[in-house]
Amino acid sequence: MAYVLEFVDKVDIGDQVFEDHGVKIIVDPKSLLYIDGTEMDFVKQGVNEGFEFKNPNAKAECGCGESFSI
Repeated sequence: MAYVLEFVDKVDIGDQVFEDHGVKIIVDPKSLLYIDGTEMDFVKQGVNEGFEFKNPNAKAECGCGESFSI
């Protein structure tokens, strides 16, 4: 599985909308099963920056943090 971030034009029926500090995250119902409880943060380390995910459901993750297995 992989974390994919995309812009959304329309919220579909069943999508969950989460909002914090004015930022909305929309998750479809199928994906929510795999990422429920996940914390997401934007991290800057030196010249590198990007989103970091802490998924309590993941049994294994790749070294880059972009994919995981359940």
